[in-house]
Amino acid sequence: MRPAQVAINIGPPSDDNSSSQRTSSDESFEQVHYPTAFATTTANSGHWGPTSSHLHVEELPLHYMSEDKARRRVLKGPGGVGEEYEGDGGVGVVAPEKTSWYHDDGKDVYAKAAAGRPGMHMGPARYRRAPPPPPATFKEFIQQNLEHLPPAIYTLLSCWTRFHKIGKSNLVIWDEAHFGKFGSHYLKREFYFDVHPPLGKMLVGLAGLLSGYDGGFEFKSGAEYPDTVPYVAMRVLMAMFGVAMVPLGWYTAVELGFSRRACHLVALMVLCDVAWLCISRFILLDSMLLFFTFTTVFCLSKFHNQQYQSFSLDWWLWLAMTGFSIGCVTSVKLVGLFVTALVGLYTIEDLWEKFGDLKMSVHDQVKHWTARVVCLIILPILVYMASFKIHFMILNHSGPGDSQMSSLFQANLVGNDFAQNPLDVVYGSKLTLKNMGYGGGLLHSHVQTYPVGSSQQQVTCYHYKDDNNNWLVLPRWDEPAYDPNAPLKYLTDGAVIRLQHTSTTRNLHSHTVAAPITTLNHEVSCYGNSTIGDYHDYWVVEVVDDVKRGRKENFETIHSLTTRLRFKHQVLGCYLRAANALLPQWGFKQVEVSCDKENNPEDVHTYWNVESHWNDRLPAGDAKFYKSPFLRDFIHLNVAMMTSNNALVPDPDKEDILASKPTDWPWLRLGLRMCGWGDHQTKYYLLGTPVIWWGGTASLGVFVIVLGVYLLRWQRKYVDMEPREWDQFLYVGKVAFLGWFLHYFPFMIMGRVTYVHHYLPTLYFSVLMLAHLLDHFIFTSRRLSERTKWISFAVCTTIIVGTFWWFRGMAWGMDGSINDHWGLLWRKSWNIYN
Repeated sequence: MRPAQVAINIGPPSDDNSSSQRTSSDESFEQVHYPTAFATTTANSGHWGPTSSHLHVEELPLHYMSEDKARRRVLKGPGGVGEEYEGDGGVGVVAPEKTSWYHDDGKDVYAKAAAGRPGMHMGPARYRRAPPPPPATFKEFIQQNLEHLPPAIYTLLSCWTRFHKIGKSNLVIWDEAHFGKFGSHYLKREFYFDVHPPLGKMLVGLAGLLSGYDGGFEFKSGAEYPDTVPYVAMRVLMAMFGVAMVPLGWYTAVELGFSRRACHLVALMVLCDVAWLCISRFILLDSMLLFFTFTTVFCLSKFHNQQYQSFSLDWWLWLAMTGFSIGCVTSVKLVGLFVTALVGLYTIEDLWEKFGDLKMSVHDQVKHWTARVVCLIILPILVYMASFKIHFMILNHSGPGDSQMSSLFQANLVGNDFAQNPLDVVYGSKLTLKNMGYGGGLLHSHVQTYPVGSSQQQVTCYHYKDDNNNWLVLPRWDEPAYDPNAPLKYLTDGAVIRLQHTSTTRNLHSHTVAAPITTLNHEVSCYGNSTIGDYHDYWVVEVVDDVKRGRKENFETIHSLTTRLRFKHQVLGCYLRAANALLPQWGFKQVEVSCDKENNPEDVHTYWNVESHWNDRLPAGDAKFYKSPFLRDFIHLNVAMMTSNNALVPDPDKEDILASKPTDWPWLRLGLRMCGWGDHQTKYYLLGTPVIWWGGTASLGVFVIVLGVYLLRWQRKYVDMEPREWDQFLYVGKVAFLGWFLHYFPFMIMGRVTYVHHYLPTLYFSVLMLAHLLDHFIFTSRRLSERTKWISFAVCTTIIVGTFWWFRGMAWGMDGSINDHWGLLWRKSWNIYN
């Protein structure tokens, strides 16, 4: 085709007699602006973006672009000051002091041309549009807020899916037996112990309070809820966190720079995943964990997009909100540390780039570091500690978890009689001994014997109150027997005593037999009776110090609760020790007690204190004498939580049909039956929407391959993407891939028992990766027509919604015989059918 002819007016002919040259200011020529650099490539970093934190550029979010503009993300325009331009975020206005443009001069993206190296930083920040004037009419209000219509619709759909038939089963489902019970403890203000931090369980208790629940139900697994328990209202309040996940997914996609179609897919996948739906409909912690994981990623992306205006109000707001969200997610479950690690890696890379910016002053560098330390370290720690402070303030009554805490802490609980214990310990006193190591329990014995070693009566540490924890303080065999009518003889530092188990009358004993678990130590057992024993029953009392009275030189007598003691075997010279090593099933998984050959005065696992103390011949103690500092209780409880969590290892003696391995999760090899599977009850099966799980997992592998191909092509000097587009591709890819890896890999090296619901926070990052790649290769592709893009979007939407509808019964409940629900067994490993 012949090109159209263009007439160019170059003005009147020049005067032959004139020797003057024309300038760009002549009226007959078009004046071309050449403004200062707005987006330049830094020679040493390849970073595209503003060269100053004072740049005043405002843009719309990426989802306002046409798909072609979203793909190209190229600034182009006339360059006039104050004029509109089309760019990475859509249409914006250029400030007078910082204006420039970059363009690819019509080069094809696959043309072989020289280019700056691709930046490996977290990606460019997007610039925001200036706020519109206040609406004068309702129509203007609707037009200005039209962008919020899709997430509003998705939120309503989320309410329907989360609340639909939420009270269909009136039985205690799965872990409602645990977390409902913990909520009851808050309402009754009884202290309990659990391996998770308290924030989520406090919110369960708050849901019960708002629902009118009195805390009197025991939440036994599979039990039927009585009419007095508003379980439906409590489930609805817990499901609200699941509802909020959907709009959070949408707005996070917007902040990550996804096109409109990709934002729709993210919201749809969050809405339609059956596992997320199912786990949100019960009285569990997982909906809160997922909610705060989503908010952390959202706040991080919001903060990232404020990087062009450091230390502005919005910058401080979203940095602080990121830290606050970190504190909340870790206060629900310690799994929140994984998303904390993602924020940490982002921050390290961000500060490293700023450290390499020679134009940034030392003062600004210090301000950036200080801001991160305050908002991302100190603030989350304060939020985490505040949850425990409130936890201790509410649970001020004695309850089933007392023994996990220090004796001083227990003494301050209402209903605990420790504060009335006699202070001074004497011969003939009956007492319990608490190990002062973190996670330590009470010295315990029972009639069962060791199946190995000496075959004598077992001695363990036990974390619950029991008559088998009681011991008598008696003199040695070669001394006169204890006379209850004789004058009181106080226990002092250096005294040699026997400890007799009150239930079996056997004596605490050690000998040169190896301990069953810690084989380098001597075994500790119970031997003989009230009339039979030997010198291997002798223990030397060594005072360490006293919590209230200080160094042992300051006092003579031993007090209950406050005096820290060590017990040295007189013959062997070893020390009584309990260090959280668990005995096998024959020892009831209780803590091993051994006699440590090494004399380590700093080993707190050899420290003991008298907890309960009974002696009718002594006066009661003074309750005002006992106080327990918060920081010590906080550390003690956290160590006990981690110790107990690490003890949740698979039991080789029995099979857990609910457990699964981390390698099962990405490809959805196994689901989880959440309740009984009888024909006459509603059945729930925790299983994700297969196409979302499988697609997300596949996208992770595709991203690694694509990234490798792009890097190889870049090395060969091919330009596949403009630098700013490359930075955006890499930034979102790193957030999604590192987020997935940091949430998934720790479970590969954990020794504890795992279940499929542990993968649910990890799934979010694979969903973001799937949407990111679909956006990159289809929705913003320059090679595909709009028709092809819409067809692709319609196919993806249909598959997601259709698969969700096929498996919806797993979350909404399946009645009758499970064999009547045909077509659910997409993998033979799913234990759906009987």
